[in-house]
Amino acid sequence: MARLVDPDGAGKAPLLIVGGSAERRGVVTSASYEARAYGVHSAMPMARAVRLCPSATVVPVPWEACARKSREIRDVLRRFTPAVEQASSDEFYVDLTGTDELYRGEPLATTARRIRDVVARETALTVSVGGGTSKLVAKLAAGVAKPRPGTPADGVRVVAPGAELEFMRQFALADIPFVGPKFQERLGTLGLRTVVDVLRYERATLVGWLGQRAGRWLHERVRGIDHAPVEPNREPKSISRDETFPQDLADDAALAARLRALADRAAADLREVGLLARTVTVKLRDADFTTRQASRTLSDPVRSERVVYEVARDLLRKLRAARRTPARLLGVAVSQLVTPDARAQLSLLDEARPLETERDRTISRVIDEVREKFGPDALGRARGRPPHGSA
Repeated sequence: MARLVDPDGAGKAPLLIVGGSAERRGVVTSASYEARAYGVHSAMPMARAVRLCPSATVVPVPWEACARKSREIRDVLRRFTPAVEQASSDEFYVDLTGTDELYRGEPLATTARRIRDVVARETALTVSVGGGTSKLVAKLAAGVAKPRPGTPADGVRVVAPGAELEFMRQFALADIPFVGPKFQERLGTLGLRTVVDVLRYERATLVGWLGQRAGRWLHERVRGIDHAPVEPNREPKSISRDETFPQDLADDAALAARLRALADRAAADLREVGLLARTVTVKLRDADFTTRQASRTLSDPVRSERVVYEVARDLLRKLRAARRTPARLLGVAVSQLVTPDARAQLSLLDEARPLETERDRTISRVIDEVREKFGPDALGRARGRPPHGSA
């Protein structure tokens, strides 16, 4: 998260940009309305965002603080219903089906405003809440609900059952989740750029142009139809941590040090959700934007930072040996996630010496306990500098 502040704009609203760094690395994750007035938008390279705001200062915010606030919001939502799905650090879906009696039949908008008030009071954060009969409509309604200068939006927008089609007419196809740049380009060649453009055609026509799957999918989405359920117990498919460097890194020892920190954070995230991983992946983006990665699937699922780092270090060595050029970004991901009981079952089939020992698990548990009490940077394994020339 980063804040862009115009030094010459005394008294003006701050320009807020989420993502990237002061050295113009990374991309914009989100931007305030003041920043958008300069042409800044999400997914824009930070270098372009800074060019659009040349007098701005970028101030990074720790990601750990964002994760902590995310957990606080989730805890508040679970007081209203146990059916809470966390889609990302700042996006949640809440299913209030069957709570009419609990809330004495109050209108959904009233419940939404109570949720918003409690989140603001207990987390000091302001959220927007959208309501509807599907996740798609609720997501878009939450975007419409965001207070903007010159609009009457108050942070809550509920789309009544039966009003989905009329609600969807205001959107461009690019506003619909999963209509990415390539799909937009394809639709544009057919003269389809807005929801209204698509509504002119029957499903058979769209299927003839786009194929059965894409044509049917688009026909439903422009009408606000989305059958995806709220999944409160959905487990993540992977956990990743990456870092875009202020300056390209060519030194193997420096890369190894960054890799250790990333592996430490990924392993901690893994333990926080109560899972283990069987696959470790390292991603390397070179200075010329070439992105490479290497993976290893382990015989035993693991969760300790020692094992994740050692496997990742070997993968990084492999990538560096194949192409020695300064690195722009480094990342670690763990995937093929399983529960602890799955590890016990798998270990019965594998008589080889396990990669992760009971000592590793004990050390990780102690680290987690100390960090929980004293903060995320309170304790970690020894980070001795690797020998020069190694990674």
